Amino acid sequence: MRKTRLDLITLLVLGIAGVLGVSTLMSPSAGAASEAQPAALPPAAETCLSCHDEPAVTPILGTPHAVAADPHSGFAEHGCATCHGPSLAHMQRPERGSRRAPPDKVFGAASTTPAEAQNATCLDCHRSGAGMHWQGSTHDHEGLACATCHRAHTGTDPMQDATAQSQTCYGCHRSVRTESLRPSHHPLHDERMACSDCHAVHGSSGPSLLTRGTVNETCYQCHADLRGPFLWEHPPVREDCLLCHRPHGSVQASLLRQRGPWLCQQCHMAQFHPSAALSGTGLPGEALPSGSSSMLGRNCMNCHSQVHGSNHPSGAGFTR
Repeated sequence: MRKTRLDLITLLVLGIAGVLGVSTLMSPSAGAASEAQPAALPPAAETCLSCHDEPAVTPILGTPHAVAADPHSGFAEHGCATCHGPSLAHMQRPERGSRRAPPDKVFGAASTTPAEAQNATCLDCHRSGAGMHWQGSTHDHEGLACATCHRAHTGTDPMQDATAQSQTCYGCHRSVRTESLRPSHHPLHDERMACSDCHAVHGSSGPSLLTRGTVNETCYQCHADLRGPFLWEHPPVREDCLLCHRPHGSVQASLLRQRGPWLCQQCHMAQFHPSAALSGTGLPGEALPSGSSSMLGRNCMNCHSQVHGSNHPSGAGFTR
């Protein structure tokens, strides 16, 4: 009996000790201390940062490009050399009077590394999604590098900001910038729209790097109310929005290429209308006896307001 009681006491003491040990291991303070320890930088990165500690470089440590704790990231094993190469010559002290050799791969507009070599490094990771259309795209053929537009070392890539993105694009597309400053324009300068809302800058199967296969499908992403189908269709509207509109800006309202009635008279020149044709001055021309003063200073759309199409039973003339 006495031996049995001692055995029970021993088991009880051991059980309490075990519970206390487990609770200590599972305590929040221990877990918090473990989580508070940041992942150590790979040795290669520490070597680079012993010199490259300037503000233009170090922000990359807070971006997805430098996640040292991610085993799927090249940075976890090779550090800066993942993108810039081993750069052994760069790490050697230069001889007196000579300049230090650059890294094996340098990125950016001032780089002497060919754009193809720069892009190959980026495409090692960014091959899916938008990057899958890059090779053979317009910008690829023009010799642009990813770093021409993107900034990998910054905390926030300027291409993620609508205004900064537009300014980057305007660096090459200067005529588009001029058009965007005309009275009628898309809200690019109001930060409510970016170039990439319409253009797939990394490559596209559509014309002009559009995000959709056709001009109209791209426009319908915002202008869905004009998509149709309508009971009464306007053929040029169904064919191409750009027959009447300038996409980047216009001096006419609604991004129109010309003011009515001259825009309409590019197609509607038949003499079936009471005010069929007007002279280029906007006045009824003496050489055009069919010209009518009823159109002086007016617009076809004053009456034909539903030019994109109509579902009204009496809408054949797009007046309702």
